Amino acid sequence: MASPSKRREMDMMKLMMSDYKVDTINDDLQMFYVTFHGPTDSLYEGGVWKIKVELPEAYPYKSPSVGFVNKIFHPNVDESSGAVCLDVINQTWSPMFDLINVFESFLPQLLLYPNPSDPFNGEAASLLMRDRAAYEKKVKEYCKAYAKPEDIGAPEEISSDDEDEDEDEDDSMSDRGSDSDDNDEIAGKADP
Repeated sequence: MASPSKRREMDMMKLMMSDYKVDTINDDLQMFYVTFHGPTDSLYEGGVWKIKVELPEAYPYKSPSVGFVNKIFHPNVDESSGAVCLDVINQTWSPMFDLINVFESFLPQLLLYPNPSDPFNGEAASLLMRDRAAYEKKVKEYCKAYAKPEDIGAPEEISSDDEDEDEDEDDSMSDRGSDSDDNDEIAGKADP
């Protein structure tokens, strides 16, 4: 079997070559974002979420950590952090699975079959058990309010504004060097 780092690379390549939009962070294969569409014929159909994926060092022997960046109303997803109840993936994870399985099986199953008896969002679990029609209405309201394509813009961590500021600083640093006088000396000597 391939080493964990080779397997991580292969699984990332497979995911990037699929129909999923993958945004890496600084070409890091341990943390990245994937655009995920709600499953057809579900309450979440038409919704679009940005999913943050973190691969542990021991991947594929240890399951990836996944979380919703934009809000979703679901019993097994923490509303404030977007964290997915780890039991959902951990209970069934095996090195035989890959990242495609997360987006084609695990997350669709999570959204199609919520488990209110193991909640991460007590309000959603309670509403689902108490009043299914009200639960369904709230899910659809959340999809309409938070899961549109424009709701999955780039996270603040990698916004282009920060990069522009860094470029401006770099430009100003290089401009300073041209104001020097003629008697500049090289700091140190070159290695022989």
